[in-house]
Amino acid sequence: MTVRISAVVLLALLTGCVSTTGSDSDNTAVTAVQPAVKPKAADFHRNTASAEQIAERLWTAGLSEEQLLEATELEDLWQRIQTQLTFKVPQTRPIVEQRNFYADNQGYLDRVAGRAQPFLFFIVEELEKRQMPLELALLPIVESAFDPYAFSPARAAGMWQFMPATGKRFGLQQNSWYDGRLDVIQSTRAALDYLQYLYNTLEHDWLNAIAAYNAGEGRIMRAIQANKKRRLPTDFWSLDLPSETTVYIPRLLALVDILQRPEEFDIVWKFIANEPKIAVVDVGNQVDLSVAADLAGISVADLQALNPGFSQWATAPGGPHQLVLPLDKAEHFSAQLAQLPADKLMQWQPYQVKSGDTLGAIAKRYQISVAELQRLNKLSGNTIRIGQSLLIPRAGDASQQLVQRPAAVSPATATEIVHLVQRGDTLWDLSRKFDVTVAQLRSWNKLSASASLREGQKLSIFSTAASELAAQTRTLNYRVRPGDSLAKIAQRFSVTVADIVKWNNINTERYLQPGQQLKLLVDASAV
Repeated sequence: MTVRISAVVLLALLTGCVSTTGSDSDNTAVTAVQPAVKPKAADFHRNTASAEQIAERLWTAGLSEEQLLEATELEDLWQRIQTQLTFKVPQTRPIVEQRNFYADNQGYLDRVAGRAQPFLFFIVEELEKRQMPLELALLPIVESAFDPYAFSPARAAGMWQFMPATGKRFGLQQNSWYDGRLDVIQSTRAALDYLQYLYNTLEHDWLNAIAAYNAGEGRIMRAIQANKKRRLPTDFWSLDLPSETTVYIPRLLALVDILQRPEEFDIVWKFIANEPKIAVVDVGNQVDLSVAADLAGISVADLQALNPGFSQWATAPGGPHQLVLPLDKAEHFSAQLAQLPADKLMQWQPYQVKSGDTLGAIAKRYQISVAELQRLNKLSGNTIRIGQSLLIPRAGDASQQLVQRPAAVSPATATEIVHLVQRGDTLWDLSRKFDVTVAQLRSWNKLSASASLREGQKLSIFSTAASELAAQTRTLNYRVRPGDSLAKIAQRFSVTVADIVKWNNINTERYLQPGQQLKLLVDASAV
């Protein structure tokens, strides 16, 4: 027990007084989803538990004193999760089969890490504040591979795959302007609310709660009651459940297993910096997304990638009007917003066609040409129907200044790129890669909202920005861990072995030593 006591003392000294207050918002209505400064040792498990509880969690995970000390440094977000994993993973055949799948598909895990990168820190902090198992941070991998635009044939949607009714039950609005199931911030909070409810309802058993998230609480409750009548155990492994659910839990536990001991399976978890990436800004009124992007100094595509819940050209008329922004753009956005008159938040206004309306009459009323009205609304002729919604420039706005609205980008202004869909590609991935919106990708390729991509499928993409994007780098100090090699480090940070050797003047004839410090120049957007 000596090691355990010293671990508690060590963490108590490093963590100091642990705060239990939630995240704060200031008078500018900018709420950093987490603080702008990278967490230091004193911030370890901020908003969650006492130092003794922290040490207890780490001790349960079977870490040495050296690993405990390293855990407080928390350079890597995956490591922050790893040090708090407490689920016992039985080495059953279903779990081993799922683990083998992941171990054989390193590229899949790399794609998952890329999608998780903007949002995972927020999810981890939410779990810590609620003192929920950190294993739940891996659940979006099982649900959607961290794709915020994922749709299932059963109509589940978003990173957390909410069904319409369940989403509404937990406060997620769904209308023609906004789908809260696709909003990563709101859907994460709703998913954790749901999981907490299931845990409290199903005898405080986390595996049963997670199974109910997949199969429905009624199905799990009936299985528990049936076992009770037969005087059988009511743990997950003893229940009679649908085949999908009996695979669901092993998928999650297989991920837990390979995150706990990646070296044993030759798996590399792509580095994600343990620091916040996003902030939430409450605009307070409906705002045109192109205006918001301008104020933030980012592209509409980048804004849409962080705010997939908005399905139109603006935030929903009745709200919410919260925007997720890159953390380093939030302060600038807030300052610009404060100087902008409220009537300039919208470049467009919706107009519903009434009986007796003609395209010419509407164009004359709003001082715009028929041709411009046709182009902006993608009309091939003069025919309009009663109830149809048209977009009209607001008074005083020159129509030629408005062509950057997401739905109005013209292929004529850009070079066509024909992209051959690769295994694992998603519309969200491609929108980020080519700096276009998901809506544009669907429009250009006549894809429905629920359409899935096929390997080998050809997509037309019109983008002038993709080739102009210059990667920004940041310097990262990395401490070599037991089992590390130059090849593994290069893979983890998406750099080359030759670069690591050059940056650190390494003699390749000598082995790396645990604790050795390396300087790495990495893509800032990828960590």
